Amino acid sequence: MSPPIAPSGWSRWLVPPAALSVHLSIGQAYAWSVFKPSLESALDLSGTQSALPFQLGIVMLGLSAAFGGTLVERNGPRWAMTVALCCFSSGFLISALGAATSQYWLIVLGYGFVGGIGLGIGYISPVSTLIKWFPDRPGMATGIAIMGFGGGALIASPWSAQMLESFGSDNSGIAAAFLVHGLTYAVFMSLGVLLVRVPRSDKPAVSGGPGPLDGVQVSARNAVRTPQFWCLWIVLCMNVTAGIGILEKAAPMITDFFADTSTPVSVSAAAGFVALLSAANMAGRIGWSSTSDLIGRKNIYRVYLGVGALMYALIAWLGDSSKPLFIVCALVILSFYGGGFATIPAYLKDLFGTYQVGAIHGRLLTAWSTAGVLGPLIVNWIADRQEEAGKSGASLYGVSLMIMIGLLVVGFVANEFVRPVHARHHIPAPREAADVQQRQQSA
Repeated sequence: MSPPIAPSGWSRWLVPPAALSVHLSIGQAYAWSVFKPSLESALDLSGTQSALPFQLGIVMLGLSAAFGGTLVERNGPRWAMTVALCCFSSGFLISALGAATSQYWLIVLGYGFVGGIGLGIGYISPVSTLIKWFPDRPGMATGIAIMGFGGGALIASPWSAQMLESFGSDNSGIAAAFLVHGLTYAVFMSLGVLLVRVPRSDKPAVSGGPGPLDGVQVSARNAVRTPQFWCLWIVLCMNVTAGIGILEKAAPMITDFFADTSTPVSVSAAAGFVALLSAANMAGRIGWSSTSDLIGRKNIYRVYLGVGALMYALIAWLGDSSKPLFIVCALVILSFYGGGFATIPAYLKDLFGTYQVGAIHGRLLTAWSTAGVLGPLIVNWIADRQEEAGKSGASLYGVSLMIMIGLLVVGFVANEFVRPVHARHHIPAPREAADVQQRQQSA
């Protein structure tokens, strides 16, 4: 499938909706917890077992983005969105068969493995295209799309809950919900496949602005050999670990913090807190990434990591004394979590150019896979050990909060080491231009 070249007069503002149609769909991953209670009851699973499809999906997201990034760059966004559509939708259909036949391994295979590949390819599919269309505002452009991934759960959570209520929470009801998900997302993601276009390489995407091939350009192969890439890997891993540490255990954490106070948190209030965190996650993706266009990528990560460490310190020392303080600090941390995801593609573009930024971004997302395991492991394992030692309430999280502060400081230091890429890693402009022109002529 050849990359579709935009005709003369094509509006670049049609590309963000194409990206959003994919990211809003795959953002359903953050709503997996809606299915957990029903699966545990219908298939007699433990909480650890019911989390396996989501965990495998996040691991496959990072791996497929890393290994498929070069193919995405070579074949273009339409090919990538088509692969994402087929894998993500097929994952739900396989899961529907697994639920209907009480074969849980099919749900793990479908949602976790096959669907996880769709997550990874879909996540990076529009990134380099958006950056090429918006060289003047790359942070805003990628923020719009990646905002969809953070906000997908706001749509999927109530929708999934309503289907389970309508179809039932037994095997057949879960299978029907999976089936509807797969078919609906296939139709919605196809809008992005049909709408997406890439800009011409022989003219700027913005009148009077930089062309898509202007500036420093580095191949994905060379990028992973630079210290800048590994500094950003550490930056992203530390920021995600800190954010997911709260996100994954948000409801029990706020309940535990105020369990021994005069104002305990109810189950419904804890659920509302989780919804607020999702909104902060989504808002941070567009708000902070757009701000990075004004103050620079390095400065915005100083905010994410430095202020994030301060927020964690306030929760650790004063969080159980003030419910508003706890909530505000958590919302800020989650906004930084989302902002970090949305800003990293623009940071990569600043350092490595647009030549293979999608492939470089895919390789960097292995940091997400690592953080997806590391963050929940730190918070849950330490909380379990503290509970076994007879502790309760806010003291369950004191050690893990200190660890998160340390990780953010490590990320802050790594960000300070980021410098412009040495010229020996650059791709000569004529070679790059010829490569891109050859791809367009084959379209």
